[in-house]
Amino acid sequence: MLHVVDSHQASRKEWLGLLARAPLEMLEASARDLAIPFAWLRRPETGLVMVRARAGGSGEKFNLGEMTITRCALRLEGGASGVAYVQGRSHRKAELAALADARLQSGCARTRELVERVRAHLAGEALRMQRKAQATRVEFFTLAREAGE
Repeated sequence: MLHVVDSHQASRKEWLGLLARAPLEMLEASARDLAIPFAWLRRPETGLVMVRARAGGSGEKFNLGEMTITRCALRLEGGASGVAYVQGRSHRKAELAALADARLQSGCARTRELVERVRAHLAGEALRMQRKAQATRVEFFTLAREAGE
């Protein structure tokens, strides 16, 4: 039973990350299809979080800077609760991501399709950015000089 819970937690962690990075337009399109009544547990609120980093990816931690986030929590009529933490000040995006989280916990197939569309979109964007960066790549080489010159 513990393995099933761990698997669900890993899946939820993944879909929360995808929903947080999803374009608002994709979340809006999904919300039009499924208008579900809910009650607020925590209305959207905007604040700052400290972003920490490591020097060289593995060195000492340091405070990189602050980032604006918006968070909220809600409960569907069926009892499922949804939460969201999104970058920026969009209360609507946080609300839609929390709704999607709650629907996913309820087993909503349409919302699973949304997550797959978001995953594909983000993978495409990452590939586009990688190709753009690759186009500007500069190859440096060193010519060995003969001794005595």
